[in-house]
Amino acid sequence: MEEILSQLGSPDANAIQLLTQLIDEIRPADAHDVAFARARMEALSALLNTRAALRASLRDALDELAQSHRHGELYTVTGILPNTGFVSEALRRIGHKLLPEVLDRGLLRTVLRRMFHQPSDRIWVSGVGEEAWLQLIAAMRFDELPASDQMPASVGEILRSLRVLSYWIAAGGMEPELLRLEPSLETYESPFVAQNVEMTAYIQAFPEHWGKPVDGDTDDRQSRVLFSQCREVIERVRRKAARDGTSIRLTYHLRRLRQLLRRSEQLLDILAGLQSERSGVAAYPPIVALAVQIICDECLRDDLARHLRQNTELIALRVTDNASQRGEHYITETPQQYWSMARSAAIGGVVIAVMACLKLALVETHMPPLTGAILFCLNYGLGFCLIHILHGAVATKQPAMTANAIAAGIEEAGGRLRNIEAMTDLIARAFSTQVVAILGNVFIAVPLSALLAWTLLSLSGTPFAGVDESLYLLKAQSPLHGGALFYAAIAGVCLFISGLISGYFDNYAAYNRVPERILQLAWPKRLVGESRRRRFATYIGENLGALAGNFLFGVLLGGTTLFGLLLGLPIDIRHVAFSSAFVGIAFVGLDVDEHLFLFVTALIGVAAIGFINLAVSFALALNVALRSRQVSDPQWKLLARSVFMHLRRKPADFFLPPRRKAEGEAARADERAVSEDGK
Repeated sequence: MEEILSQLGSPDANAIQLLTQLIDEIRPADAHDVAFARARMEALSALLNTRAALRASLRDALDELAQSHRHGELYTVTGILPNTGFVSEALRRIGHKLLPEVLDRGLLRTVLRRMFHQPSDRIWVSGVGEEAWLQLIAAMRFDELPASDQMPASVGEILRSLRVLSYWIAAGGMEPELLRLEPSLETYESPFVAQNVEMTAYIQAFPEHWGKPVDGDTDDRQSRVLFSQCREVIERVRRKAARDGTSIRLTYHLRRLRQLLRRSEQLLDILAGLQSERSGVAAYPPIVALAVQIICDECLRDDLARHLRQNTELIALRVTDNASQRGEHYITETPQQYWSMARSAAIGGVVIAVMACLKLALVETHMPPLTGAILFCLNYGLGFCLIHILHGAVATKQPAMTANAIAAGIEEAGGRLRNIEAMTDLIARAFSTQVVAILGNVFIAVPLSALLAWTLLSLSGTPFAGVDESLYLLKAQSPLHGGALFYAAIAGVCLFISGLISGYFDNYAAYNRVPERILQLAWPKRLVGESRRRRFATYIGENLGALAGNFLFGVLLGGTTLFGLLLGLPIDIRHVAFSSAFVGIAFVGLDVDEHLFLFVTALIGVAAIGFINLAVSFALALNVALRSRQVSDPQWKLLARSVFMHLRRKPADFFLPPRRKAEGEAARADERAVSEDGK
């Protein structure tokens, strides 16, 4: 490093090449070896602190690059969602992967790309921590530069970038979809437009007051107030969109506006730090924070997986905003709601027992694969819709909805677990609701399916399922005789997909105003009358998502086997409610004493299938819901640790009916009192 710094002082030195070599000296062989990178940075800082000539060479080289290169794209493009479509951006990234773009040598962005040329650089750059970068900047001693009353060219670049960002914010605030949900932006003065007026005045006054005390003309407080008002409008629009429906375009646009506002504030922070004192030390923290973020974003500039993940999160946010409202109905808060869920699950168990028997009856017809798959899909899909219409419940349909409600609760806390006790209690109540729903399904489906099979045997003398068929049914549920657990995971994925489908159609009904459009039709009024037409329109508006999700979940279950057959893959599904019903049918067709071990393993398999159904669907739904709301990995770990501790301390909360609210609040107050006494 000392040799590289010495060469920087030469008149004919290639500063960019030498700085790239300096970064190579810091870069660890393993990007995750943050300790190595931090040690190398500390060594460089120590060298600069003791060698004035070397730090002068490095400082002059950096200053020359900053003054001679354009900054604009670095501040206005890097890390900001592009104002293009998903497909065009994906094709751009693929094209740059295959054939790298020609870089403009006059851009500071190009210099940064050459210095941090490995995509894995983002890991150690952010991993060393901002304190290490601050120490390195402090070691360069920029305060040793002679004071000048002339504003540096790099500050002018920041001002020009602020102007561009301000114009984009103003234009974004007048998007038609934004105005549709917030008409006041046209009626009254829009903060998006007002901030542009204020920012223009700030930018024009800044050069004249460079190096002077900050006064009202160079004060950015009014711009920040307007930025805050812009965020309030964005949040208001998002809440209305969650209620009245949204689109992927609007969700994308709102996120881009937030990014533009945040980048503008970051640049204002840097300017405020530079203006507050001649040494510019106050600007170091915002400079480091922005630089680390920009380096990480540049390392991922052509990452196709990141682009897909970002857009998937946008779609998930659009869907889960609506699904979270439905999910609240699947989490019980009182004993009355708990037992009401048990009754709904019992209704679901009745219909599932009939569906299971009908499925076996269809199998016995030996239809062609395609015809059989269509009838299986209709059997499952219409059966699940019937359960919903009868106000029944299918236990495994709930996790995808409750996960969205939990994620919405986290988002209300600003993406952080501010009230982890309440969130853990919510998860415990959701789990206990799943338990009673499963028990309600299983405890009805098993005896009722057995009763139906025994009734048919008594009336016709022919068993509903013969010995061979009954043995097959038991082995299909046993984890020792096949891939039951793997097939249960496939069913969990189908459950997760059906939850997204439900949220999509709930949003579709609200965004496209389906009930109002139904009321505009004249023929339903002539056919069923005005009152029935209104009730039907209201029912569709409130239940379109649930009906579509239930029906398409049935299609997924019924079509999986055919899909595997077409691809030559041995895949199937195992759903806990149907598996339990099949065990009940096999109970009538076999001698229990003779096949006791097989019955026991099948029952164990049913329990395992239920657990995997719930675990896979809940984990996938919670992951998508939290990722769509930008909840970080540390928050994940904090939430998981809290749930585990709650399970150890109060396992009954996860399996028994919830206590009354007053009792629960009193118990929590006692716990806090005991904790404070202990302290």
